[in-house]
Amino acid sequence: MGEVKHVLGISGGKDSAALAVYMRTKYPNLDIDYYTCDTGKELKETYQLINKLNSFLGKKIRLYKSIDDLNSPIKNPFDLFLDSYKGYLPSPLARWCTKKMKLDPFENEIGNTPTISYVGIRGDENREGYISKKENIQSIFPFRKNIWSVDVIKKVLSNNNIAILKEYYSNYIHTEEQEKVLQYIEQPISPKFTQTQKLNILLNSDVKLFNKVIFEYLKTTEYPIGKLDNFPLIDNEDIIVLADVFKILEDSDVGIPAYYNPVEYTVEIDGETKTGTYSRSRSGCYFCFYQQKIEWVWLLEQHPELFHKAKEYEKEGYKWMEESLDDLMKPERVRTIKKDHYIKMSRQKSRSRTGLSWQDEILEAEGQGCASCFI
Repeated sequence: MGEVKHVLGISGGKDSAALAVYMRTKYPNLDIDYYTCDTGKELKETYQLINKLNSFLGKKIRLYKSIDDLNSPIKNPFDLFLDSYKGYLPSPLARWCTKKMKLDPFENEIGNTPTISYVGIRGDENREGYISKKENIQSIFPFRKNIWSVDVIKKVLSNNNIAILKEYYSNYIHTEEQEKVLQYIEQPISPKFTQTQKLNILLNSDVKLFNKVIFEYLKTTEYPIGKLDNFPLIDNEDIIVLADVFKILEDSDVGIPAYYNPVEYTVEIDGETKTGTYSRSRSGCYFCFYQQKIEWVWLLEQHPELFHKAKEYEKEGYKWMEESLDDLMKPERVRTIKKDHYIKMSRQKSRSRTGLSWQDEILEAEGQGCASCFI
């Protein structure tokens, strides 16, 4: 396994931290390099988490740099790239921050080495992680029932591979129950029988069998996993959801990133003083443009110095969102945001998915943002 590199990126968020703990605990024989990409604009809670992980993992989390510290005219990565973009702030439609400070350093560091990248997207999330366009980098998702990336699934389940897939399955079938899956292998993907339907049937039938077949197929390709003699995750049946992530971190004594901890606020509604809680739903830069309004209020009240630094970037017509931070920080606007948030969270309690409204808010917020920074 020496010729294939195993890496796991630490974003500073709960999921990547939990994945690092999980992989170190469950697969201690995998020689994984842990890394992080520092934008220079992280919360102090992010650095605290990384320091705790360093101790738990027993090996240093490497820093993949996006700039040359010695020769760069501006020493802070974000400020250097902002200058090169003439003050044009990143946004959901122009996420140069993710590319320049997360993805490029990662791919530059990996180079042409066959690499397996472990990504902490959970089993209760309906999204795909970043899939590198470089053929020597393969993403694996240990927290999901389907550990394989969408490009692998599309390739393996192609109608052109039905005969090959049937042959591989036949080699591993030992029971009548397992043999029933062959009828689905032989059924071509069509508008009436989609790739997703076929995938789910195969996973639900026998996930270990499915993984063994995928592994054998990948040995005929140039995917990094195909270069391995064995891959322990093909026997993995764990499905890790949000509650599991918090438990993994708490049981390890690494703990959850402090910015997830709910903080009380008060707001007057119809003449009554109400007490709600807010927190941050994501890792990443303190001025992340994917933040909800209530998270900007959290930043204003919990890290006022960082809020004002974020506000200083808003000039020459560029803002982090449609509303300027100058307007958002006005007392009446803060009260309105808190009021709206309190009412929204009160309504959610009646249909809570987790029993904890602040965790439900995290689940909802995960629908927006990019996986490179969010997890």
